[in-house]
Amino acid sequence: MSESHLRGGHHHVFVAPPGALQLPTIARAEGIYMWDTEGRRYIDVSAGPVVSNLGHGNPRVLEAMIEQARNACFAWPTTFQNDANRLLADRLASLAGPGLDRVFMVSGGSEAVESCLKFARQYALAMGQGSRYKVIGRHPSYHGATLGALAVTGDVDAEVMFGPMMHTMPKVPAPLSYRYPEGYDADSYAAHCAEAVEVEIQRQGPETVLAVILEPIGGLATGALVAPDHYYRRVREICDAHGVLLIHDEVMSGAGRSGKFLAGHHWPDARPDLVALAKGIGAGYTPLGIMLAPDRMVRAVVEAGGFAHGHTYNANPLTCAVGRAVLEETIARDLVANAARQGERLRNGLQALAAEQSLIGDVRGRGLLLAVELVADPATKTMLPRELQAPARLCQLAREFGLVLYARRTNRGAFGDWLMLTPPLTITGEEVDEIVQRLGCTLAAYRRELEAQRVPLGREMVS
Repeated sequence: MSESHLRGGHHHVFVAPPGALQLPTIARAEGIYMWDTEGRRYIDVSAGPVVSNLGHGNPRVLEAMIEQARNACFAWPTTFQNDANRLLADRLASLAGPGLDRVFMVSGGSEAVESCLKFARQYALAMGQGSRYKVIGRHPSYHGATLGALAVTGDVDAEVMFGPMMHTMPKVPAPLSYRYPEGYDADSYAAHCAEAVEVEIQRQGPETVLAVILEPIGGLATGALVAPDHYYRRVREICDAHGVLLIHDEVMSGAGRSGKFLAGHHWPDARPDLVALAKGIGAGYTPLGIMLAPDRMVRAVVEAGGFAHGHTYNANPLTCAVGRAVLEETIARDLVANAARQGERLRNGLQALAAEQSLIGDVRGRGLLLAVELVADPATKTMLPRELQAPARLCQLAREFGLVLYARRTNRGAFGDWLMLTPPLTITGEEVDEIVQRLGCTLAAYRRELEAQRVPLGREMVS
């Protein structure tokens, strides 16, 4: 079968979402840029699905990959120890800080969350607390695509589709900072949501509750949601009062993206018991997920018989060598500080754009984990009609202006529509400004489309 025939549409590839076969074909990528086979250049504004922290084609990472591949690509951890594993674990523990000093390596974010859930349960058994098995999640939220991760995810479509196949866990409201219920402001609603954790623990029976899981900075279920500081402190206090573990899902927010190595480091008085990491840890160069745990908990589980969990590729030498190179490059180039610095520049640019264009209702996030919420009218927070599928259309339109964006509608759009702005941590100030300028052109073009369709819109701020 010829290459031209494959490009003509007869493929054997099964992809999700449907329609992906109509996307451009990647030819090469370097830094924050990607080129398709037609020679068009795009800025990778989202770092893929918030993965490519170092951008593309990083020489240091590629060299580490080749060197390790020459020595040994794979060694099953029950058969051999490997230096790459130990070195990666040591570096991660030093960056995570006290209390997160043991590292379990898997192949991605869903596996990392599953590892936290299963480890928490085995720890409870080791401590003689076998009645604890319920994990309280938030609604809306997203924690992964495997059944265990979906069970703690707050998403209507996922529950309808997969609910009969899993033990769905209890949920409490997420502390939304833009679309909060009438009678609240962002601060009072966050306080209400924290107390909802206490109420739910009591309702379930404290002796049955194992853990609370949350994203310290929201991902694609809440569009880079950041709660007021008191929310994190109060949830930690509630967990401590009932002997409930606190799990931070930092699959998206970790590895320096928020301007701290862990997003949880922004709230040092609300530290979690377990952390799930992925995405930026492998930076798109290798599938890698991490569970961080305290030594005291690991010792208890090991002494009770060991951690009954694992995957074929966990802690393989090639992945660990690449992961370590990603971390070393992140540290050597001070990319965590760059994420904080350029994130502030990007936020300022987006806020200026919001002052000019009425399709942006809110700008939120921390560091280079940012989102803009799309609205028909910012004065009333009126959503764009759901049938327009505005995020998907904007992503499509952005390609015409050389931008690759990422958006996801969860809970059928009930909590709003947003675009994620999460470029590689290597981005420069000039590149940030280019993104803002091109996004402005994209939004202006989309507004013209909506006006042509006679969609009711708020008045533009700038003529």
